[in-house]
Amino acid sequence: MQNRMIYFGTGSETTVLGSEDLKNGLFTALEKIGRKKKVLVIPPDFTRYHSKAGELTRYIYDYYGEKLSDILPALGTHNPMTESEIETMFPGVPKNLFRVHDWKNDVITIGVVPGEYISEITGGRLSYPFPAQVNRLLKHGGHDLILSVGQVVPHEVTGMANYTKNILVGTGGFEGINKSHFLGAVYGIERLLGKADNPVRQLINYAASKFLSDLPIIYVLTVIGRNEDGKLVTRGLYIGDNPDVFKLASDLSLKVNFTVLEKPLPKVVVYLDPAEYKSTWLGNKSIYRTRMAMADDGELIVLAPGLKEFGEDREIDRLIRKYGYRGTPATLKALEENKELQENLSAAAHLIHGSSEGRFSITYCPGHLTRKEIESVNFRYGDLNEYIKKYNPEKLKDGLNILPEGEEIYYISNPATGLWAVRERLYN
Repeated sequence: MQNRMIYFGTGSETTVLGSEDLKNGLFTALEKIGRKKKVLVIPPDFTRYHSKAGELTRYIYDYYGEKLSDILPALGTHNPMTESEIETMFPGVPKNLFRVHDWKNDVITIGVVPGEYISEITGGRLSYPFPAQVNRLLKHGGHDLILSVGQVVPHEVTGMANYTKNILVGTGGFEGINKSHFLGAVYGIERLLGKADNPVRQLINYAASKFLSDLPIIYVLTVIGRNEDGKLVTRGLYIGDNPDVFKLASDLSLKVNFTVLEKPLPKVVVYLDPAEYKSTWLGNKSIYRTRMAMADDGELIVLAPGLKEFGEDREIDRLIRKYGYRGTPATLKALEENKELQENLSAAAHLIHGSSEGRFSITYCPGHLTRKEIESVNFRYGDLNEYIKKYNPEKLKDGLNILPEGEEIYYISNPATGLWAVRERLYN
């Protein structure tokens, strides 16, 4: 691509960007980018509702009007957004602009990363080639500007979310998503969580530099933190096609999205908003983001009133039900013995990520799944009504709580907003 530039950048641990700040920062960048004839926006889906991507997309529509021809939410493997979700996240944006990404049928391979490079970055653990896949709209839509909008935050597969991941995973294909997810699982989730530089990110950035350079992609990245009252606020906005926009956002996220604890937590209660979390495919963020904070033999309690399935994709749901969250050795053995897992490596990776490896217990309290279903995948079952009476989200505050009877718990109202870790685990 032409110039590598940062068109706008601001943020700090104490910065609070309101709506006008976001709009002005975005418009400043768009003025530098220049007028365009046909624009594609790639925001996250409803699972990143708090990213401010919906609001920024509305401002992009305000700026470009009819020149904004397509909005392609970066679904990855997630379900398509509902009309209600679109209305809630993107108010004022015409629904006829939204396209649905089909990760199995609507992608093209734009290049292949050789297995030698995979072997190099994984220390020989893996050596398969990696196909760089994107939705065909990116290559054949005739756009003269592609705005990739989203939040940089700790992520269980790529260490830090967004940037080139939004393209090569968010609009990626079956094989590419499978192989990138499995690479992360083999490398180890606790070795990459919260780290902007790791083998998965190296792979995706390498593929982007080789195969996306002809696309007019500009990244619009936010960093969201909490203020002293526990409310979410925008701490940073970085816009550009220069890799430094991701580094700046990641560095700030490291400061505002990480809760570093001095000692492990024996009991953690996580609440999953039913509007966002309907599957363990998403809801297991409660496990990913807290695992480095959990004490050995501790208990993680997940209040999940919207939980109705395991995988959002029907085949992944079937595989989770069949093989369960039984830890790395059991999953790798099943992978070796079963072709259906070999052909769906993202499911195998998810099964590894979703296990505590027996180090702490996981009690899921679902709104719709049965005890039999929960226990069949190797989680403990908790009655939602009973647990919510005891651990009422309306009465708990984020962080340490001491209940009336003296029990001490650590409460997290939304696991997607951060990463919690004992200091020694985060920096070792």
